[in-house]
Order: sequence, then C-alpha cells, then structure tokens
Amino acid sequence: MRIKHAIMIGLLGAQLDRFTTYSGPRPLEERLEIVHSLEGVDGIEVGFPGEFRDLTSGLAQIKGSGLAVSAINQNTKQDPKWREGSFTAADPAIRAQAVQEMKTCMDLSAELGCYMVHCCPLIDGHNYCFQADYLKQWEWLVETLSEAAAYRRDVRISLEFKPYEARNFNIVADTGLTLYLGTLVGENVGLTWDLGHALIAGEAPARSIALAGQAGRLFYLHYNDNMRDWDWDMLPGSVNVWDLVETLYYLDKLGWEGWASYDVLSRSGDDIVQSQVATLKVMRLAERFLDKLGRDRLAELIARGHPYEAVPYLWEAML
Repeated sequence: MRIKHAIMIGLLGAQLDRFTTYSGPRPLEERLEIVHSLEGVDGIEVGFPGEFRDLTSGLAQIKGSGLAVSAINQNTKQDPKWREGSFTAADPAIRAQAVQEMKTCMDLSAELGCYMVHCCPLIDGHNYCFQADYLKQWEWLVETLSEAAAYRRDVRISLEFKPYEARNFNIVADTGLTLYLGTLVGENVGLTWDLGHALIAGEAPARSIALAGQAGRLFYLHYNDNMRDWDWDMLPGSVNVWDLVETLYYLDKLGWEGWASYDVLSRSGDDIVQSQVATLKVMRLAERFLDKLGRDRLAELIARGHPYEAVPYLWEAML
C-alpha cells in the first residue's frame, strides 16, 4: 500500500452551510502558499470550474506552484444551469454541457499530469415518487459518461457515490451501483471511494473498498468520518476508528497505490488549515496502528472468525 496525500485546495477557502459561514474566501495564490507550508502533503485536488474561471490564470498558478495534482474535481451542482440535473438532465443541451465540461477537465488533467477526473454527480437523481423516469435517467447517465470516457481513454474518470444530497435519492448512490456503471461505460471509468458516504449508505466500509479494489476500479479515495446518519465530514477516525483501520488493512492487502484527499469541514470554529494538518496526522497514525496490530495476526484472527478473540485483541492493542 502506498497512499499519496492530497489537499482539496477549495477547502482552504470559504466554508459555509445554510446557517453560517465558518471561514472566508482566500485567493488561489494564498491557498497554494498554505499547502507549501504543510508537512506530509504530496499534492492537491483542484476544482473545476472554481479554480479555472480564468482558465489561463488558474493553469499558470497551479503549474507555477510546483505541486503535484491528484485529480481535477468536476463540480456539476453549484452553477444555476445544473438545477434540473447535469448528466441526467431532461434537456439534452444541459447533458451536452456536462459532457463537454468533463472533456475539458480531462484535457486539463492531462496538461497537469494527473490524468484523473473526479466527479460526484450530486444533482442527478430524484426527490419524489413519479418525479423521474428512472430508466431514461440511467440511459442518459450511461450515454453521457460513455461519450466522455471515449474522448480520452488515457484519462481515468473517477465517480464518487453518495446515497443522498443534493437529491433525496442520488442516481450514483453506493459502491455497487458505481462499480456496475463502470462496467457499462468503459475501463477508464471507476470509483472514488468516500468513507463517509459508505457509512451513510449503510455499507461495511472495508468490504466495499476491498471489492472495489478487487474489481480494479478503485481509482481514488476520500477520507472523513460521521455518525452514519449524515455526511458531517468530520476528521477521519473521530468516530469510526475500526472502520478506518480495517479499510487500510484491505488497501494494504490489495497492494493498492494511489491518491487520497480529505473532505473534512470545520464547523466548530476550528482553524481550517489545522483541521487538514490533524487529518494528515490521523491518517499516518492509523497506518502506524495497523503496523502495531500486525497484518499476520489480523489475518489469523479473520481466518478464525471469532469476535471473542478479535475484539479484546483490538482493545489490548490500544493500551
């Protein structure tokens, strides 16, 4: 296992919800300088269109920073044009715009050397019974993503699932659906696996990450935490310690190599930069804790299958 750690450059700026603003905006130049000041950071995840409203300036600043780019994060939810959907909008012109922007992101990812586009299509789905034609929506999703995937087979498209928000029922809802979608669209379409989203989807996180890795479609990782009730974007390991460690165990077992970034929000007055510092520290401590537990010993406990042995062992290891 080799995880490279990326900072979501957008999270170093404005953070707000529908109730209050937790931190104000910062220009891209300042946020890039902050990343340079942090230890243990291997690169940045960059948002589109956010950092590319001025395409020439955005590219120049990102290239000039000397920072590696993990992925281009295509946002298809905030601009007003996406209000009725993006890849599954009933209006074919809107669907075409979503595809064209993904193609732009693919070209940007190649120019910046990451060859990865991450997208979480949160605006696609439905809220009510008899609101959407599920068959047409799925057909449109496969059609639009197939066109984008065929545009550049050298660029990977990594789709992030989430069961709900912004829609009550998002169309790309869980690990299984996302993996299935990839098989319909192309070999360069896979999964951004988000721990918090797996938790609220009712998944066993380590099982779903293991199966995604085994399928060869585990392209990218997002880590955070919550209480399995809502996507609170808390610090990794702040609630579900064993799920965090077990996912790392299976990443290691699979010999997985790639990027992780950290969708962690500050909603308690914490400094947003220090929240990212704490996140990176927790992830490295979790890897060290896995070392302490011992891969061979964990494999033995799994093979025996006795919780009365495994659970006390895990607790003893914390002492």
